[in-house]
Amino acid sequence: MQFNIYCYLPNLFDYVFRLKVAVIDIAMKKTAIIKKAIKISVCSWLLVCSGCMMISAEEGADNDDAIPTVVEVDVTDSGKAIPVTEDSFVCLKEMHPVRGFFVSNLLGKLDDTVAAAMSPEGAIYPPGSVVQLIPAEVMIKHHKGWNIKTNDWEFFELDVSEEGSTIKVRGTTQVVNKFGGNCFECHQKAEPQWDFICEEDHGCDSLPIPDFVIRWMQRGDPRCE
Repeated sequence: MQFNIYCYLPNLFDYVFRLKVAVIDIAMKKTAIIKKAIKISVCSWLLVCSGCMMISAEEGADNDDAIPTVVEVDVTDSGKAIPVTEDSFVCLKEMHPVRGFFVSNLLGKLDDTVAAAMSPEGAIYPPGSVVQLIPAEVMIKHHKGWNIKTNDWEFFELDVSEEGSTIKVRGTTQVVNKFGGNCFECHQKAEPQWDFICEEDHGCDSLPIPDFVIRWMQRGDPRCE
């Protein structure tokens, strides 16, 4: 008898199809089971966490000696702010040079700012003081009590061009400069007598750029005629 394989092909295809359907069905059931297990685990975890928080709250309420959670909030007092606009920033050559950086005062008290900058023992800068090392980075001192954490300094990151200055970022503890450094984290390392001003012997970390690059950036201030 001659064996004809073609006679069995329809049955073979039907068997393969049924097998494939069965495999897919099993996979889908397993997936559903896994998803259900994950949901149950997440719900259980949330219930446990909620229970822990409720127990902690009850224990705290029953314990008069419980230590309260301290939340550090960085706040500013708008009533003690000095108005600062993009017109407040000028060419470095129009500011007063001090040992490689530049200062001015928005309230017209330049002599007081220069005196603080030149003090060999350090000093607290007066309100209105503006301090710059390079064209795109600025520190401005507000009135006492504006921000305790920064000793009333506000940090600015600028975009400068021939048309003038544009404020890119401003603030207290979260301003990051173009080199990726946090302004507050750097300046807070200055010893207290230097009032957040960083120089070589003030306690701050060294700058990531050499002096000749800083001088080049200062001379290349595009706002200067």
